[in-house]
Amino acid sequence: MSLLAPAPRPEHAPFLDTLRGALGERDRIRTRPIDIHANAHDASHFLLLPEAVAIAEDAAEVGALFAAAARAGRPVTLRSGGTSLSGQALTDGVLIDVRRNFKKIEVLDGGDRVRVQPGVTVRALNAHLARFGKKFGPDPASEAACTIGGVVANNSSGMSCGTTENSYRTLESLTVVLASGTVIDTGAADAEERLRALEPELYRGLLTLAERVRSNPASVQTIRRQFAMKNTMGYGINSLLDYTRAVDILAHLIIGSEGTLGFVAEAVFRTVDRPSHASTGLLIFDSLEAANSALPDLVDTGAATLELLDALSLRIGQRAEDAPAEIRGLNVDRHAALLVEYQSGSAEHLADLQAAGDALMPRLGLSREAAFSSDAGTRADLWHLRKGLYTTVAGARPQGTTALLEDVVVPVERLAATCNGLIDLFDRYEYENSVIFGHAKDGNVHFMLTDGFIEADQVARYAAFTEDLVDLILGEGGSLKAEHGTGRVMAPFVRRQYGDELYDVMREIKRLCDPAGLLNPGVILDEDPEAHLRHIKAAMPVDEEVDRCVECGYCEPVCPSRDITLTPRQRIVTLRAIEQAKRDGDHALVKSLEKDYVYDGVRTCAVDGMCQTACPVSINTGSLVKKLRREENNAVEKAVWNTAAKHWGAVTVGAGMALNVVDKIPMPIISGPNKLARAVLGKDTVPLYSAELPAGGVSRSRPAPTAPADVVYMPACVNTMFGPAADGSGRVSPGVQLSFEQLCESVGLVLLVPESINSLCCGTPWSSKGQVDGQHAMRERTVAALREASRDGELTIVCDASSCTEGILHAIEESNASSERSLRVVDAVDFVAERVLPLLPEHNKMERLVLHPTCSSTRMGGNDALNTVAKAVAKDVVVPENWGCCAFAGDRGMLHPELTASATAREAAEVAEIDASAYASCNRTCELGMTRATGEEYNHVLELLAQLTRSE
Repeated sequence: MSLLAPAPRPEHAPFLDTLRGALGERDRIRTRPIDIHANAHDASHFLLLPEAVAIAEDAAEVGALFAAAARAGRPVTLRSGGTSLSGQALTDGVLIDVRRNFKKIEVLDGGDRVRVQPGVTVRALNAHLARFGKKFGPDPASEAACTIGGVVANNSSGMSCGTTENSYRTLESLTVVLASGTVIDTGAADAEERLRALEPELYRGLLTLAERVRSNPASVQTIRRQFAMKNTMGYGINSLLDYTRAVDILAHLIIGSEGTLGFVAEAVFRTVDRPSHASTGLLIFDSLEAANSALPDLVDTGAATLELLDALSLRIGQRAEDAPAEIRGLNVDRHAALLVEYQSGSAEHLADLQAAGDALMPRLGLSREAAFSSDAGTRADLWHLRKGLYTTVAGARPQGTTALLEDVVVPVERLAATCNGLIDLFDRYEYENSVIFGHAKDGNVHFMLTDGFIEADQVARYAAFTEDLVDLILGEGGSLKAEHGTGRVMAPFVRRQYGDELYDVMREIKRLCDPAGLLNPGVILDEDPEAHLRHIKAAMPVDEEVDRCVECGYCEPVCPSRDITLTPRQRIVTLRAIEQAKRDGDHALVKSLEKDYVYDGVRTCAVDGMCQTACPVSINTGSLVKKLRREENNAVEKAVWNTAAKHWGAVTVGAGMALNVVDKIPMPIISGPNKLARAVLGKDTVPLYSAELPAGGVSRSRPAPTAPADVVYMPACVNTMFGPAADGSGRVSPGVQLSFEQLCESVGLVLLVPESINSLCCGTPWSSKGQVDGQHAMRERTVAALREASRDGELTIVCDASSCTEGILHAIEESNASSERSLRVVDAVDFVAERVLPLLPEHNKMERLVLHPTCSSTRMGGNDALNTVAKAVAKDVVVPENWGCCAFAGDRGMLHPELTASATAREAAEVAEIDASAYASCNRTCELGMTRATGEEYNHVLELLAQLTRSE
């Protein structure tokens, strides 16, 4: 199978010029093959290659793009998050990115309402609302990555919102751009009159359809039955019964319309109360029937969530190291489980709910005794069992296969029979490891198939399975889609679910809103009975590091290069496109993709690993990029870095001395030669000097302590290269090393700095550049020195830069294979939070501190300790909601400052609005990156703590 992006043909030029004219800027219409292939993918198992990718800035530009595409007869698709599982966000026409520039949030009425744009993720929105004790109604499991645009487009729900707190029910109004370019704010006082004046046919047509449906008892009965459940199949024609004004009907038809009726530029929602207390338990039953029978009584106790796990789900969950005690040792046969959670805004009410649940337990006939827990760790393990199923099955699928995640809904009383029917279908069609899990309270379950879906026999098997699936779900009175949207996967079956009359109503809705049929054609309605079997993508194997990628896009919100070049998902899918082009013999495409990938894919990756923290299958795309850098390293570069490893003390001192020299030279004198050197020798070789860089640091060495040491201290070499910044009072800080030493001395802790410290490093500079030989040499030397200094692990080892702490941990992991005893390494921030803070005397605090966590502190789980120390510094600690990896990444921010500028732009804008006493982080290069971005001096948080305690 071949899906290759063709080069733009001459006849395309006028159309592309029209698109560029609509935006007024050429660089926001992307037609390079790498842009086409990188943006073509979403989380579904379909693939279409767009003709062009457009990056719109506002609703007016989307309207202009609609008009330009209409004049050329080109289809248009809108995409925000791309987490959609049913093929909603794909096109072979114009793909409009409405994520990047649509991120405004306005909290209204003290949090009771919120106005939000489509590019905002659910997690970001909830972070905004948390301070008001509120949250967004829909609660999809993909909340870290899915956007409000996608939630609106799919009428997404989730774990607990059911049919009462989804997008449809919580919507107050929206601003929609219609296919004609007309913009309607349905919340405006004159919205009804404006719709009637500007779109008279649409206005009359909607009212006529509403009357048609209301006057047909069979239609009314079908709609009421279908939408009593979760249901995202077809259009939301319940709006024809629920509303009388045309503008309100339109607004609620837009919900769940998957970009086929218009573009939602912003929406206003009523929020719901945020539960601050929760208690969770896992109930094990002998069978699906027994679990299903318990549902009504559990619902009556006020359970917020009831998540079903079938027998295979339990077997898979048992394989995990953190498997909950409830399933350890269980001899799973036909068992099933319900993950039950109670939620409340008060501890007292939660206790009442839990008591009701406890009282019910003896009457449920459980296989094992169950108990509810409010402990965060216990609850996390239970939810990991539920949410980890997708990770486990999708991540372990055979190389080159695709994971297809589906969802269906039936009346709750038919859930057990439906699950048994699904299991029979899996057996009949030999789909192995097809787990069933989902929202039992709603009769909504998910299941996963893994296969190639490419070869003729695979497609035939999938086609036959789908036909039987449709018969099963409709035969049980259910809906073929509950919350993932109709998309392409179920578009051919909408008529079968609703019948000819209501299907015709839906076709008329589409015609009224999009007469030319150019908005996302093939989605929701498709007359082709085999449409769901077309455009299925191949998951080309490229590297073991990333082959398990399911292209969901969870990684994208945390990627520092997401707004300038590629995201982790896009790096992976571009490599898959290169491999496909190689197999197809398209040498021109291979050459084009590989050429652009050097900068877009490799050089502008911060290799920060934040993608792994968000990835459901735990892929660190940075590891792949390091491997690619290793492959492109030449002999000269290897020799230079190997030599640096042997003489690291001289290198760090030399770097510091160089900064001392240039610190005394006016910036204009430095700038010209520096830029010339970058132009001649390469931007990936010569760093760009900038004004915020400090003078050099000082030697790390210290005399041996006269008393027995309590701790081995390894100050980071980055502090030798880069000297300290000014502290909160404007004076030059003594630096983190001296500050940490003073803090420890004040509580009687004796530090031992290894004698050879100036030649030691964690190895991260070599690792990030793919210089394996130098990395191994440096790590071996450093681990040996730390093992000797710590008396083979008797003493804890502390490092004062989070990225270096993480680097030492990796170095020790590599060495432990040949050692009987491990070394304990902690970051200085964690150490101070645990060992120093409890012993410090009372001291004054500054008013407000802006805190920047780092990618390393996040990956190591150190942000709680970072916040603890920060709260000892300031009365009010503010972590910007838009914080993320600064992408300084050692020297990456000096080699490619445009990367750091892009990565920090939103956080910097937020920081500019905060009146703070000081600014802090926990890693020197991150402090430099944030200083450059904000114009404010960032210090290590321990420097500020030491300053405050010294002043007492």
